[in-house]
Amino acid sequence: LAGCMSGPDYAGPPQLATAAGNAFVRAGPEIDPFAPIAGDWWTLLGDPVLNELEARALVGNPGVAAARARIEQARASVRQERANRLPAVAAQATAVQANIPGLDIGSGPPPGSPGAPADTEEQDSLSVYNVGLNANWEIDFAGGQARRVEAINAQAAASVANAEDAKVQLAAEIARAYVSLREAQGRLELVQRERDLQQQILELTYQRYTQGALALFPVGNANAELELLKSQIAEAQADIDVFKDTLAVLTGEAPGALDGLLAAQAEIPLPPERVAVGDPAALIARRPDVRAAERMLAAANARIGVAEAARFPKISFMGILGLGGSEPDDILDPGNLSAIALPRLQWNLLDFGRTAASIDQAESARDEAEARYVEVVLGALRDAEQSLARFGQQRANVAALAQISRQADTAAELNEQRRAAGVISQGELNTSIRQREQARANLDRAIAAMTNGWIAIQKSLGLGWREP
Repeated sequence: LAGCMSGPDYAGPPQLATAAGNAFVRAGPEIDPFAPIAGDWWTLLGDPVLNELEARALVGNPGVAAARARIEQARASVRQERANRLPAVAAQATAVQANIPGLDIGSGPPPGSPGAPADTEEQDSLSVYNVGLNANWEIDFAGGQARRVEAINAQAAASVANAEDAKVQLAAEIARAYVSLREAQGRLELVQRERDLQQQILELTYQRYTQGALALFPVGNANAELELLKSQIAEAQADIDVFKDTLAVLTGEAPGALDGLLAAQAEIPLPPERVAVGDPAALIARRPDVRAAERMLAAANARIGVAEAARFPKISFMGILGLGGSEPDDILDPGNLSAIALPRLQWNLLDFGRTAASIDQAESARDEAEARYVEVVLGALRDAEQSLARFGQQRANVAALAQISRQADTAAELNEQRRAAGVISQGELNTSIRQREQARANLDRAIAAMTNGWIAIQKSLGLGWREP
């Protein structure tokens, strides 16, 4: 009645300081402290096919649909708990027919009047008919129900954050699979060219063997190289099929449904030259999994109040209003109005420590939720720092392999000129061209790893969703 609220008020999550204050420790020169794009970060890769895949996945992915269903469940629970604070009114119709030997209900005309039973006759039958309303209401005297609503509200907010986290994970998974698909398609083309060159080398080597200019051993080596390339072609083709099916399932389609969309080969998308990451405080505020952990902490804190409310008295009211009597026609007579009010006061004075144990349990659950929050925050900071460190290393690796690829291109061009001048054989030229293709394949793998590293940064920052 005085507006009491049992349990501690929520004071927010614990504050955690980062090692570098307002900056990431592993941020390299390519990292900007500006706030990143929180929504469709994949558009920075400039690939329209990837954009379409992301849009399809956010609409059709079954995991996202399940997360949305969990949100609706949580919101329904909030409405249910709020309704529990209000009175419950129900309509009822009752008809009682009882015949109990030995029961003398003492009704009927007075003794000695016409129609009155004999003194020794007992009336052992009972008839009751009633139509009306009944209402029940428990006053939230100690604020336990209000704390329960607070807890379920926080849980609903956590379910929303978990759904947004599912979008973050899905967007990153789609992008990684797409980049891996493009790398596998480029690798297949390069290995097929290597196979054709090695086939020529094998034929030339065999010709020299038949002419007696070479032993049989070089022929076997050339054939082994050819078979190895054939196995690499089969591996690349299998990778392509696997990534196509992965993308189809992630978008909510059956395997093979996106083969037409993904059949055409395209370049591996490149990340932007500069990467905006913001600061650790913004990461903590933005990542959905951190938000979910914070809301679960708030829910656990509110449950302490639910447990403490059991220490205080409970006040409830029950009311009955109806028409009725001992005959069916009595329910139609306004003069037979019956009303009952039943106030009730209940106070558990002696429960042998049950309430205290419930409070201790709720406080321990709050401590667990707080430790879980700290764990999630530290994990988020670790993910960001590690992804930044790897991205810097991957950029350096791409730069080195790009230099090696340019040198291989130059060597192949020079050997083509030497072959035209008759200085080297066709086999030597083919070997040089194969080295050029291998250098390009290594560079493509490094580019794919760098783009995937950039995707890992976006995921670690908790990007891929918009705050409503």
